[in-house]
Amino acid sequence: MKKILNSIIMLLAGVYTFAQAPVPAKPQDKPIALTGGIAHLGNGQVINNSVIAFDKGKLTIVADATTNPNLSGYEVIRIEGKHVYPGFILPNSQVGLQEVSAIRAMNDYQERGDMNPNVRSVISYNTDSEFIPTFRFNGVLLAETTPTGGTISGSSSVMEMEGWNWEDAVHTADIGIHMNWPALTRRQFDFNTFSFSESPNADYEKQVTALAQFFAEANAYGKLASKETNLKFEALQGLFDGSKILFIHATMPKEIVEAVRFAQRHGVQRITLLAGQGAYWVAEFLKENKIPVILPDTHSLPDRTDDDIDMPYKLPHLLTQAGIQVSLSCTGALHGGRNLPFFAGTASAYGLSKEDALKAITSNTAKALGIDKRVGTLEVGKDATLFVSAGDALDMRTNNLSHAFISGKFVTLPGNQQELYERFSKKYGQMK
Repeated sequence: MKKILNSIIMLLAGVYTFAQAPVPAKPQDKPIALTGGIAHLGNGQVINNSVIAFDKGKLTIVADATTNPNLSGYEVIRIEGKHVYPGFILPNSQVGLQEVSAIRAMNDYQERGDMNPNVRSVISYNTDSEFIPTFRFNGVLLAETTPTGGTISGSSSVMEMEGWNWEDAVHTADIGIHMNWPALTRRQFDFNTFSFSESPNADYEKQVTALAQFFAEANAYGKLASKETNLKFEALQGLFDGSKILFIHATMPKEIVEAVRFAQRHGVQRITLLAGQGAYWVAEFLKENKIPVILPDTHSLPDRTDDDIDMPYKLPHLLTQAGIQVSLSCTGALHGGRNLPFFAGTASAYGLSKEDALKAITSNTAKALGIDKRVGTLEVGKDATLFVSAGDALDMRTNNLSHAFISGKFVTLPGNQQELYERFSKKYGQMK
């Protein structure tokens, strides 16, 4: 038994040594200019012959090369024919909180209880996650790490996809509170018929009343001049003064409307909706109330059997046409987050223009998360979080990154998967 145990320990140690994440990059120590590339600014504009320069982690020049900007003192990297993009942003992800989903000890994204606004995902973020290098290899350089479960899950933060620890990696801490609106119906899967059945949620009114009482008490707590600290109520105060966003997770059209109206009645200043096809049926309501929508990934099946088979593909276009600000996320397995640019690519094949599809994973997402003053577009003064691709980054055939920078730091792109590919390609004769 002892020999078996030692063998297992040695095997795990070997796997850990081989699979460790690349060493985090050092802060930018010299000005850099990327010249000659096709710059997609993230706001719908494209510069076909661009100069993108940055220093101390901030963009200093975003211009057409024909204007001959002064590049004295910059290290010039020529990228003729390649494409430059702002770093893609993945919202509503459990990156850094989950590793191997089948092992409970490697999952730290949910706390017990229904009302947990004081739970902060940022302090549980694991910078050594094997998912992080796979994300940035495809251009996903920022991600929202989000708690789940209960009625109020907790506070999410935006993280940079590199760093020694969570303090290094945090981009914007505690951007908002995630609330799961009670469902009007409950769906159960019947293995005999291999289909879903629905029944009314008998506890719906009770759950909404409990939520209303919680928000009312938090509001009253915030108005007290002298009080004993209540961590749960304290965490909600940012919703009432506009410093935090309420992220509402809702599914059905009626649930969406009731959830938004509930938040407005209780004085919530900023709302972002996370919903799927239900948002399409209340698009006019969302437009009137200026509610941005974060959609699930386009690579999924329709919600209902009578929906168009391509409904998930064309939904971003339909909502954009309706005047709604649309962003894309990944609601499936965590590893699917690396496919974020290809979700946008599919949306562009079903109605969205390429630059509008790009907005859905850059500038629109930055606005929905409240971080658009720093990232989301290539503009002077914003963070130098960007990458260079040999071709169209929304096409899996041509998304091939040569350079990536996070706040000006030149990050390592190849990770464990690329190392494995090269290792075994050489062994079996696929590479010279």
